[in-house]
Amino acid sequence: MSDYDFRPGGSLKLKSGVEEGGVKKKKKKSGKSKLKEALEKKHDTELQAKEATPERASSSASGRNSPAIVNGGPQKTEAEKRFEEVQRRRLAERVAKLANQTHKDRVHDFNSKLEALSEHHDIPKVGPG
Repeated sequence: MSDYDFRPGGSLKLKSGVEEGGVKKKKKKSGKSKLKEALEKKHDTELQAKEATPERASSSASGRNSPAIVNGGPQKTEAEKRFEEVQRRRLAERVAKLANQTHKDRVHDFNSKLEALSEHHDIPKVGPG
């Protein structure tokens, strides 16, 4: 009992004079340093990408047997392009529809959807009465 100070209503505390066997916590790194490191890594990768781009152009222009890489990513098929275009159009229509609606219209639509639901979705009455 010589190493601990028992205090009601709190956790166990080591006595101030005890240094041996004390618990040492690791210091936490600040979030600012992590953010700074992430930005530096991003900047480094961007620089590497910029440096690599002229090398690709010169190697493809030199007439080697390797095919010229125009785009870094895979080419999309016609179906994929059409699908993305349809998605873009639908999203634009949805945004335009929501932009034209007032709050009162949205509440009215929501209430009409709730009225259309069956009684199965009703909140049951709880309590006396």
